[in-house]
Amino acid sequence: MRGAYAAAGAAAGWLAVVAVLAVVAALALLAACGSSAVQPAAQASTPRPPASGSAMTFGDDLAFLQQHGQVVLLQDRAGKAQVIVSPDYQGRVMTSTAGGASGASFGWINRAFIAERKRVPHMNVFGGEDRFWLGPEGGQYALYFAPGAPFDLEHWQVPEAIDWGAWPVTSSTRSEVRLAKDVRLQNYAGFAFSARVERRVRVLEPAAAASALGVALGTDVAVVGYESENALHNTGPSAWSKDSGLLSIWILGMYKPSPQTTVVIPFEPGSEAERGAIVNDAYFGKVPADRLVVGQGVLFFRGDGQQRGKIGIPRPRARPLVGAYDAAGKVLTLVQYTLPDDAKDYVNSMWEQQKDPYGGDVVNSYNDGPPAPGKPPLGPFWELETSSKAAALAPGQSLSHVHRTLHLTGPRASLDAIAKQALGVGLDEIERAFP
Repeated sequence: MRGAYAAAGAAAGWLAVVAVLAVVAALALLAACGSSAVQPAAQASTPRPPASGSAMTFGDDLAFLQQHGQVVLLQDRAGKAQVIVSPDYQGRVMTSTAGGASGASFGWINRAFIAERKRVPHMNVFGGEDRFWLGPEGGQYALYFAPGAPFDLEHWQVPEAIDWGAWPVTSSTRSEVRLAKDVRLQNYAGFAFSARVERRVRVLEPAAAASALGVALGTDVAVVGYESENALHNTGPSAWSKDSGLLSIWILGMYKPSPQTTVVIPFEPGSEAERGAIVNDAYFGKVPADRLVVGQGVLFFRGDGQQRGKIGIPRPRARPLVGAYDAAGKVLTLVQYTLPDDAKDYVNSMWEQQKDPYGGDVVNSYNDGPPAPGKPPLGPFWELETSSKAAALAPGQSLSHVHRTLHLTGPRASLDAIAKQALGVGLDEIERAFP
């Protein structure tokens, strides 16, 4: 999320959502039809904010997004696990729930920005818990800086294809949607890419989510599991090579922060002489010790939305699962992703002329906060991000990357057992990381 603060500044405050009866009626109609067809923006209605202090539900977010564009609502057979995909916002997953319309909504949505409907420089910050980007961000093969431009906020710009405009839906069912987009890009070195992106988002049935995770989920645990399968095709006449720069698939998820949210990233142990540094915390200056704790085979990072910081895990340390626990909301979030055993090259997104442009990070986590004293945060929110290996593709070749998200709620003992199996640490240890 580096550089996004040039686009920040939308005013705070509750914005409109349609009346509860409208939400109920819309969801009842969807259930009756058994379809997740693309839904157009709702007709104008008299909005009202929720009662003071009340939490936004998934139904609230669905109604708001329907007011401001087309959405695709995906759901499992029981109708409890639901996901909102926005074709208008590059096919991103805006939010999800494990409890139907009245359930908690897990994704961070920038309501003020969406309601204003005003395009801004640098980055259009819609929010969403699974969005498609491409790397690298900075460096001699950067996609976010024009050739010869300084690596600073003023010259940082998200490429239009992944920042603005709708992505066409190619097919849609109750549980999945497919989208595709042809893109043209030029990197800092002047190389021109022609590519096609194909994206499939699907909701997992609870049994499939448990199987993917490799843990048993009791009937007392509610889960929403979904995955984006992202494919990048070289549609141009030239091969993509290291000498002219490579692309990577980069999936980023924005979530709602709380003072008790802790990101948990397991990593491969071993000495620095054997595997190199454990964590890169130099994106926005060194992360303070009270916000980043490196333990035995696992690190902890604050996701409270109170101080800007970003960390990354390089390939020799990466493992194919990361997560977080929100002790305030009692939500365990887990993310799995494609991590090929033979993959060595990952693009480097640091804002500098790089010594090793293919020694970048595989996993990142970002915590939002004020960019400077007296300046407002962008959200606030926190992020989990994963990247594919560098795509060295001949014309006609493709690369795919799966990013799978699971949110789990239920009794503490049940979530504790799942956290121990998946992350290697229990909830007590996670909560003790930051006293």
